[in-house]
Amino acid sequence: MTDPTPQPAAAPAAPFTEAEDKQYSTLATFLNIILLIPGLIFYFAFASRGPKIGAQSKENLNWTITATGAYIILLILSIIPFVGILFVVLAWLVGVANLVFSIIGGVKVSNTGEFYKYPFSLKLFK
Repeated sequence: MTDPTPQPAAAPAAPFTEAEDKQYSTLATFLNIILLIPGLIFYFAFASRGPKIGAQSKENLNWTITATGAYIILLILSIIPFVGILFVVLAWLVGVANLVFSIIGGVKVSNTGEFYKYPFSLKLFK
């Protein structure tokens, strides 16, 4: 049989040091190259552990939701006859923009430790 005594709750994770905060913010921004999943992981797992990672992971998640949504919509629209190739090219451009903005943001966060704001992101999480 199972032991009916309740187990103690897990202790909350320790806050990041300033160096760890910057390191995780940089990693979160660079990993936005992979759409959606890293943004979700960093936002829900690490956002409460430091001010930089909290703000940057929220911005990263907003961007990755925007880029992923645009990419999926463009791929769905690509089945339209005659103009479908235009939507495929636009979807490819969204992927390239995601790659470029993620690298620029990762370098900025890494070198200066400043917050990087994506230029075309919907503010879904405030």
